[in-house]
Amino acid sequence: MGSQEDKALVNKVFDLYHRISALPSLKPSATVDDLFTRLVRLCIPPIPLDVTALGAPVPAMRARLIRLCGEAEGLLESHYASLLSASAVNPLDRLSVFPYYENYLKLSLLEHTILSEHAARAPENVAFVGSGPLPLTSIVLATRHLRGARFHNYDFDAEANEKAARLVRADPDLSARMAFHTVDVMDVAAEELRRYDVVFLAALVGLCREDKARVIDHLGRHMAPGALLMLRSAHGARAFLYPVVDEADLRGWFDVLSVFHPEDEVVNSVVIARRRCAVAENGRARAPGHVQGRCPIVFPSKCKCMDFGLGHAGRMEEMVIEEQQPS
Repeated sequence: MGSQEDKALVNKVFDLYHRISALPSLKPSATVDDLFTRLVRLCIPPIPLDVTALGAPVPAMRARLIRLCGEAEGLLESHYASLLSASAVNPLDRLSVFPYYENYLKLSLLEHTILSEHAARAPENVAFVGSGPLPLTSIVLATRHLRGARFHNYDFDAEANEKAARLVRADPDLSARMAFHTVDVMDVAAEELRRYDVVFLAALVGLCREDKARVIDHLGRHMAPGALLMLRSAHGARAFLYPVVDEADLRGWFDVLSVFHPEDEVVNSVVIARRRCAVAENGRARAPGHVQGRCPIVFPSKCKCMDFGLGHAGRMEEMVIEEQQPS
C-alpha cells in the first residue's frame, strides 16, 4: 500500500465495514443511515488510490462491502418507493424527500450532457438495466431531458418493478412512455436489445468484474451497431462503494468514447461507449454479413477538468476517434 494517508483511509473503511456487517438489518434506520453516511463521506474525497490494486485482505473485504452497499441501497429505495406511493399526493411531486434526490439530478444532467455530445440525434428508445423500485434516473431523464423518448426499465425483481410502476401511474404522459420488464438482462433477446438507441447499465448490475463482463458481452452481442452504452463506474476510494468498469471488458464490442470522474458528492463515474459497426463473435474482427463501412477507432487522449453545471466538476478522460476505411 502507498502513503500513510492511504493506509489510514483503508483502516477506517475496514472499521466501518465491520460495524455494518454486524448490523442485524440494513433496512433504513438511524444507525444504518449514520454508518453509510460516514462511509460515503470517507470515500468521496478524490484521491489517487487504486483500490482494485490493493493486496489481501482488501479485495475480499471490498467485494463484501459492495454487496452490503447494494443491499442497503435497494432497501432504502424500496422504503421510499412505498412511502411515496402511500401518499395521496402525486409521488412524482414529492421525489425530493428521497435523501439522494439532488445527486440523481446532478448525475442525470451529467449523463445527458455526455450523451448529447456523442449522440447524432436525440434517442427515441432507451433501456435502463437494473432500474429497481425507485427508477429515479429514468424518471429524471424522461421528465427533464428526453421528453420525447420511451423508456424500458429492466429488473429481475417483480416486486421492485411493481413499486416502480406504481410511482409513474399518476402521470399520464410518463406512464405512456415508460415500461417495466421483469427479466434478467441475460435473458433479453437480441431483437429486443437491438431496438434501443441507448442502454443504461446500473452500477450494481454485475457486482464483480466477471459478472459485469458477462453482462457487457451479452449487450455487445445484441445491441444495434452504433447504439450507445452508458455505464456507471467508480474511481479512487469510491471503488469501495461500487464496482469499477474495466475498459478492457468493453473493447471487444464497443469503442469507449469518454470516461468522466466526478469530484463532488456524486459518487459514480460515467463511461460512454458505442457499439462497433461490425465485430466477429469473439469481438475481434469484422463479422460476416455486415455491411462494409467506416468504423471509428478510439485512442486514449488527455484528461481535462470539466464543469457540467450545478457545480458538478470532475475529470474527463477524452478519447480521440479516427476513421479507418475497411481493409
